Amino acid sequence: MTDPQVAVFMLGAFIFVILLGYPIAFTLMGMGLGFGYYAYYDPERMRTIFDNRVFDLFVNQTYSVMSNDVLTAVPLFLFMGYIVERANIVDRLFQTLNIAARRLPGSMAIAALVTCSLFATATGIVGAVVTLMGLLAFPAMLKARYDTSFASGVICAGGCLGILIPPSIMLIVYAATSGVSIVKLYAGALFPGFMLAGLYLLYVMGRAAFNPKIAPKPTEDEIGDVSAGQVVIMLLTSFFPLAFLILSVLGAILFGLATPSEAASIGALGGLVLAIAYRALTWQRLREAVYLTVRTSAMVCWLFVGSWTFSSVFSYLGGEQLISEFVLGLDLSPITFLIIAQLIIFLLGWPLEWSEIIIIFVPIFLPLLPHFGIDPLMFGILIALNLQTSFLTPPMAMAAYYLKGIAPPHVRLTQIFAGVMPYLVMIFTAMALLYIFPEIALWLPEQVYGR
Repeated sequence: MTDPQVAVFMLGAFIFVILLGYPIAFTLMGMGLGFGYYAYYDPERMRTIFDNRVFDLFVNQTYSVMSNDVLTAVPLFLFMGYIVERANIVDRLFQTLNIAARRLPGSMAIAALVTCSLFATATGIVGAVVTLMGLLAFPAMLKARYDTSFASGVICAGGCLGILIPPSIMLIVYAATSGVSIVKLYAGALFPGFMLAGLYLLYVMGRAAFNPKIAPKPTEDEIGDVSAGQVVIMLLTSFFPLAFLILSVLGAILFGLATPSEAASIGALGGLVLAIAYRALTWQRLREAVYLTVRTSAMVCWLFVGSWTFSSVFSYLGGEQLISEFVLGLDLSPITFLIIAQLIIFLLGWPLEWSEIIIIFVPIFLPLLPHFGIDPLMFGILIALNLQTSFLTPPMAMAAYYLKGIAPPHVRLTQIFAGVMPYLVMIFTAMALLYIFPEIALWLPEQVYGR
């Protein structure tokens, strides 16, 4: 076999092994070292079996990941989200928004969607948001006689918004992978994120207004006698503190007042201050937040180590050049290439997490973007939109399984699947709008930072 053929075999073997259920990070490192040993084998240089250059490559890649300034923000943002989750701030926020939106059609669904958006933005972990909101808001909606599928769709779709809306951890990982400025990525994702959340809200209110049976309006007994002044006070003590924290972190990054790592540090401190202010910070909750932060951060870092080792060996063997020559030989138009790339990412989202897709497979497409005249920033925003579908598309819709795991026994998985389908249509609509009107993503970075 030639070296490029070995590289293709290496990629196929990796996909086969991960489908068997082996841990992704260790599979990448193991296969990178194994095939790298073959690629860098030099009998004249090797006095012992450990003189192979692949071991130098592995050490250098590990050091590069651990010293990457962009990735420093990941554990800090994760800690901010986990401390907010553990401090029961979300419970207070949902109850307040439910009362504030009581006059609107589908008020509880609106409250759940806004809460999901804020919490997803703070934590960026889809499973955590869907699980917590499934325990908090889903039973409340069922008790309020909401249609099961309608309520399920709100929780699942709202929990995925944190992938796109800044400060998104996914965008940090994409920035580290692609070399695109994280500040410009955040600016570019802002309007598409609000656009998608707006489409969700319009759908929820429109459907509840058109068919009130699926989302009955609350009675006075259910809401209680709450004056406008009390609603304002509740918003000031629950909604605005968390919203101010997120906007402060995001504003500091976008306006150049702080680097992403510095802003994430302030966000982590702000999460602690909020937990203390709400008298919800205990040693047990702090320990859980730290543990979850360390565990998730370690997963991301070792994925990077394994991915960069694997991709370096893959490229050295000529696999990257072989794929590039194959794709360029097809003489695709930019729109055809973009559709094929997004379709591949969409299919990969069924068996894989977003972190694995961004770190392992997206680098295969990045060298091809200049040939087709596609902006890497635009490509990243489209991926962030696309990856939400991987959590919502049956039969591998992980958000649906997260919700099913904590839902009452009478809630069927088919009902949850039915509830998420309209949101898939809205995501694809948002992707189409973004391609037709790229200014949605590119206008703000151009105005603030130039191109």
